[in-house]
Amino acid sequence: MMNDEFLNIPLTDEMKKFLQSQSGEGTFYSTPREYVTDLIRHDRDRLSASDLRMSIIEGYQDAINGKSIEFSGDLKADLAKFRRIKK
Repeated sequence: MMNDEFLNIPLTDEMKKFLQSQSGEGTFYSTPREYVTDLIRHDRDRLSASDLRMSIIEGYQDAINGKSIEFSGDLKADLAKFRRIKK
């Protein structure tokens, strides 16, 4: 069971050395915890950006395949119409 505040992860000596080299004086992070937390945030952002890119590609593919409608100015109505076309 994981504690809400802490997560214990065993690291190799090489990984510990690297983690320590990324924090402290002369680095962007004052502690290893700040470095790891930032890595997690960056990975979350990367995954979110990847999902967005895939949605954009899907939109382009829909347009290429004729699954698009002209914007009428009423977004809700256009989305409902588009969903009917996409099926």
